[in-house]
Amino acid sequence: MLRNYFKIAIRNLWKHKAFSFINIFGLSVGMTACFLIFLYVNFELSYDNFHLKEDRIYRIVADIKTPTETINGNGPSWAVPPHISEFPEVSAAVRVLSDVILFKKDNLTFNETESLWADADFFTVFDYKLLKGNPLTVLKEPFSIVLSESSAKKYFGDDDPIGQVIQITDDAFPSTVTGIMEDIPVNSQIQGDVVISMTTITKKFAEGVDNQWGNYGPFAYLLLKPGTNAAGLESKLPAFLEKWSGKEMSKSQMFPTLLLEPLKDVYLKSDRGGFVTGNIKNVYVFSIVAMLILLIACINFVNLTTARSSERAKEVGIRKVVGAAKFQLARQFIGESVLISLIAFLLTLVVSSLLLSSFNQLAGKTISQGVFDTPPYILLLFLTAIGIGLLAGIYPALILSSFKPTTVLKGRFSTGTKGTFLRKSLVISQFTISIALIIGTIVVYSQMNYMGNLDLGFKKDQILVVDTNSDKNRDALKQAISDLSNIKNVSLSSSVPGTGNPSAYSEIENIKGDLQVANLDLYFVDFDYISLFDIQLVAGRPFSREFKTDNTQAMVLNEAAVKMFGYSSPEQAIGKRFKQWGREGKIIGVIKDFHFQSLKNPIKPLSMRIEADRHDYLSINVPSSNLASTIVTVEKEWKKIIPNKPFSYYFLDEFFSRQYKSEEQFGKLFLNFALLAIFLSCLGLLGLASYTTMQRTKEIGIRKVMGASVSSILNLLSRDFLKLVAISFFVATPVSWYFMQKWLMDFAYRTNIGWWVFVVAGVIAILIALITISFQSIKAARSNPIKSLKTE
Repeated sequence: MLRNYFKIAIRNLWKHKAFSFINIFGLSVGMTACFLIFLYVNFELSYDNFHLKEDRIYRIVADIKTPTETINGNGPSWAVPPHISEFPEVSAAVRVLSDVILFKKDNLTFNETESLWADADFFTVFDYKLLKGNPLTVLKEPFSIVLSESSAKKYFGDDDPIGQVIQITDDAFPSTVTGIMEDIPVNSQIQGDVVISMTTITKKFAEGVDNQWGNYGPFAYLLLKPGTNAAGLESKLPAFLEKWSGKEMSKSQMFPTLLLEPLKDVYLKSDRGGFVTGNIKNVYVFSIVAMLILLIACINFVNLTTARSSERAKEVGIRKVVGAAKFQLARQFIGESVLISLIAFLLTLVVSSLLLSSFNQLAGKTISQGVFDTPPYILLLFLTAIGIGLLAGIYPALILSSFKPTTVLKGRFSTGTKGTFLRKSLVISQFTISIALIIGTIVVYSQMNYMGNLDLGFKKDQILVVDTNSDKNRDALKQAISDLSNIKNVSLSSSVPGTGNPSAYSEIENIKGDLQVANLDLYFVDFDYISLFDIQLVAGRPFSREFKTDNTQAMVLNEAAVKMFGYSSPEQAIGKRFKQWGREGKIIGVIKDFHFQSLKNPIKPLSMRIEADRHDYLSINVPSSNLASTIVTVEKEWKKIIPNKPFSYYFLDEFFSRQYKSEEQFGKLFLNFALLAIFLSCLGLLGLASYTTMQRTKEIGIRKVMGASVSSILNLLSRDFLKLVAISFFVATPVSWYFMQKWLMDFAYRTNIGWWVFVVAGVIAILIALITISFQSIKAARSNPIKSLKTE
């Protein structure tokens, strides 16, 4: 019996090659999209789940309340982790700090951009696998280094690195390799190629930092003992802070509140930043998109199968006459549905394997090395295919098996108004999803375009940035490059827009004449910084070499800072007093607000001061012509003056744009899956058009005999479908508007969703529908009416 079912199914699929291809191809496209999205979502959810103690690891963060604001920090002060071990609930505490460090080994010199400083318990708290070395001692002593496998290979080749010496920083401190670890997994929020003992900082570079309660810097993590209630420990932390730094908090008017974030929530759910961050909203969006694409594929199957019901009606009638039971017929048709799904499953594996590399590039990360690397996922896809075959085949099977033989053998049958209503409802659902995705795509790209074209308040084009890593010869390098004939302007600073910058405890004279405590973002700049970046001055004057006190006693604020201290106009702040990091002086100028951080964030209060020994970045305004030769010339000057460091550079506009890399990748993924959904919806519409055309074949023939033109018949067949698209448009518009407004809320500066977005989406949907419908309608309108009427 099963063999007979299989033979009939194969014969039927082969007989109707076009419909079989559309069915299998449509299901395969839907399943491939769903499978790839599943790999992406699963990868995003997998961050840090390789840590065996993940459920006991928490990140310590701080909300710091000042008289003017509450700062949502992503870490505590330096002193918190060493002292928090007084709680019996805490098994270990570790600080981790990311840095760029100069490494030298014989003739090899590298700027290790992914270097980590970490406390001794780093390999106790986290399960990064050590290949060599004792996890309890590898980071205990100052100047101890743990290399990743790839870093060890880079510096030592096939030799054993343990006990070998590498020089670090500009001062070439000899440091000993004490351990080798596996390369940190891609799905780890903490990323680094080398780990250096934190005691190098706390005992050699910055003694006493372990007792600094007002100095914030590294990330900090706790490993709690089994059975510990994190909320209970968190409730004890205010008294802990009061005990150790109560007087200091009162004096500085900065009152931190320590909070514990579960490690498993940091990557996707925390809004405080980190080494690597994701977005849980994107995970939700793509999960929903995957289910919707799969739903569209299933709807296609139902529509295309019922569209062919007229061709199989007589087969059903004959089989019923010879004794076939209804359940046998249903089993036959469900079996055919499952067979189609299994063929689509095999095609999905092939297509997914071919597309995986491109999908990794589109996602911006390696979510999977190969489709067959994860057998459980293949099994899940197989079961999904079986489930799709069963669910998608039930409705067509019930319809086809319910035909009355006496009716269908006379050539008169109908699936009823309920069936027609269901099919139209399914098409409305498909196009509602498609139009919503079209609207979403337009909004995403409008926001990306808005951010790309927004006036940032500073010049970012043709700015070449070189990181000097605070080299002692950086001033000489600046002078040498300034003397080049084709260089317009050069500046040294601690930060450029888009990079991180310190926040400084400050006291600024407010509108009442009092020194008001605030935590201000701080740029250390030189005399050329404001002019090089073309930052507009709105009051006072910029830093000037003509005023010797500007080196130590002058500050420039932005408009946001001026407003914080109660001034209604920038001019009122000129000449007011300040105290900041051991310096005292007066405010000499106010600059117009500019976006020195991502457009996701509002412009924060910013201060600028001159302090030459804190400069890292050399910014060079280069000409647009002969750019390559200019870079070569700059590199030559670098090698003359700073020969012992590798030369590296980037362009500011490209660097600033990289802040929105995740949004751009989101937009690309969204666009591709929206196009897939539209394509699958067209297949569904083609199925309904085919079904309707078959049902009205004789009507079309009669109309042609009576003189109807091709255009009038095309209008007749298209009208009802366009009504379905119109209904879809009115359903999709408010839904998509609501969800895209929620998505835009992540951006402090965002575009408006104009009426034109919905008009464009509606026009696109109508054009797509017309093209799809016209293919079948024109074919029917141009057919010979004799063929359709010959049985009458």
